[in-house]
Amino acid sequence: MGIKEIVKEKYGQAALRGSRPRGSSCCGTSERIDCCSVDPITSNLYDENQTGEIPNEAVLASLGCGNPTALAQLHAGETVLDLGSGGGIDVFLSARRVGPTGKAYGLDMTDEMLALARENQRKSGIPNVEFLKGEIEDIPLPDSSVDVVISNCVINLSADKDKVLRETFRVLKPGGRFAVSDVVVRGDVPEQVRRSMEMWVGCIAGALQDSEYIGKLAKAGFDDIDIEPTRVYSIEDARQFLTGEGIDVDAIAAQIQNKFMSAFIRAVKPIAKECCGPACCG
Repeated sequence: MGIKEIVKEKYGQAALRGSRPRGSSCCGTSERIDCCSVDPITSNLYDENQTGEIPNEAVLASLGCGNPTALAQLHAGETVLDLGSGGGIDVFLSARRVGPTGKAYGLDMTDEMLALARENQRKSGIPNVEFLKGEIEDIPLPDSSVDVVISNCVINLSADKDKVLRETFRVLKPGGRFAVSDVVVRGDVPEQVRRSMEMWVGCIAGALQDSEYIGKLAKAGFDDIDIEPTRVYSIEDARQFLTGEGIDVDAIAAQIQNKFMSAFIRAVKPIAKECCGPACCG
């Protein structure tokens, strides 16, 4: 099974979890994504003021590693695109930030997630939202059509990150902002971790090194690139998501201690310089 198929399967399971009635439980099941565990990456990302504004099902289906809407500078009237929008939590929060004159798009390739997100939109009554089916490597929007692109621990899931960043650059307006949360690696990571497909789905094996992420953004055309750590994971955090994969955590502890971090990654699509006269156009 390829990366894309694994991602669809696992995020489809998360959508089903998010669509369970309140009070239902997945405790005691064999699901890989366990609603009863405390995941050091996905837990405690949103405060009560935010989660109180949106359907609980959108919160339950969230598998992000950060809160891009809290750090992205969104303004009234702007158009926002969320790559890998899942149950819609970041789309709904963005829609409220940009107000009725703005718009928030959510892009997802998983049918179950799209169905859940659209049901959550119906429940929330937020009108300035639209969910699109598609892949983040081939965004179904015109050139220069959005002001801000956000994403919450999804770009790591792509096997072609360069194409994702090129597409993101294409759909952004000049001066538009790239404002995503993602897992980033400092230094080298054991090959045993990189080979684990489950870790890829968990945003770990697909994580780029911080310098590599910066290089790819620059290659795509972005300026003003910055990586701000928001949560650095300890060996005990790593123990939770590696032990279940049959990895001897103690044997590789020194190699992974503080290597992984959630980060907020910013960049800007530059505005083309206007020609100032015959000399500069020659």
